[in-house]
Amino acid sequence: MTIRFATDDEINRWDDLVVHNSDRGNMLQGSVFLNLKRLANWQPRFIICGELAIGAIEKHIPLFGKVWYIPKGPGVATASELASIVPVLRDFARQQGIFTIKIEPELLRGTDISAIELLPTRPIQYNASTVIVDLHSDLDTMLKDLPQKGRHAIRRADRDGVVVKRVPVNDETCQAMYDLFKETADGAGFTIRSSQYYREFYQQYADAGQGQLFFAYYQDQLVAGAFAVILGTKSTYKDGASVRKRTAYGASHRLQWEVIKWAKEHGSLEHDLCGTPASDEMSNPNHPRYGLGRFKTSFNKHITDYIGAFEIPVSPIKSRLWSKYIERLVRRLYFARHHESYY
Repeated sequence: MTIRFATDDEINRWDDLVVHNSDRGNMLQGSVFLNLKRLANWQPRFIICGELAIGAIEKHIPLFGKVWYIPKGPGVATASELASIVPVLRDFARQQGIFTIKIEPELLRGTDISAIELLPTRPIQYNASTVIVDLHSDLDTMLKDLPQKGRHAIRRADRDGVVVKRVPVNDETCQAMYDLFKETADGAGFTIRSSQYYREFYQQYADAGQGQLFFAYYQDQLVAGAFAVILGTKSTYKDGASVRKRTAYGASHRLQWEVIKWAKEHGSLEHDLCGTPASDEMSNPNHPRYGLGRFKTSFNKHITDYIGAFEIPVSPIKSRLWSKYIERLVRRLYFARHHESYY
């Protein structure tokens, strides 16, 4: 199997290559996301391994070398496909001065990867477990087939006068979304990135024709917002936020239903609600994503669990030190300085 960096022509049509991977692509393997990470001093790397397009981001770690992170990739569909590319990718990375590679292939939990030389590590992305909504049916059938709670919430919001709009992605709407998101984060006790990061994120996806911002209003007041992304036949509910004081029952459900309509119009066949507790943790009310899980399972009760994240140890000693000790310290120091996630 051959491996090399992509040519300029391949980089220019990167998204088309990614959606032809075995997993049919992922937004975090797309060119917009990879290039956005430059804002956090990561460098995108576009790699062709056999027939697979692999997007990585690279950062230098003092005294260690360089690390590659392959977000929600590589885009394989089977354990055997992963097993065939890991040694090739490892040897190629060694030639580039990389000491470890973090991967997050979307293989289902329970997939046997025991024969592959990998080190388990903590997932970076929050949809290691998630809810996926099948969009193959028409909207009327989909609404009828939703769990009762979701269907009732959507219809109740319509009756009560909740209005959902697809809004242009500009500085004003990005700031309004950020203010909502920050209110949600402060109330739930989690941190978010800077307003500049989200503005760049939303505007670059919108400029690429891959992103849309949605606002829900009740009695002319903004009560909820969402940003969604599509790449190929997959869409993702990337960010969602709402006012802390519930003013309109079902507003977030009605908002998500509009996202689903938009996704179908743009060719999506599956919609990732992007993050829940694992299936065996869904009944735990103390889980930090318990509320999110309840909301998202009102669109589909089935939770999809993936195998999680792993390190490919290019330099075994450095990789183990990084995975067990150094990475945690680096992430902690980075957060203390920048108040946002290292990755």
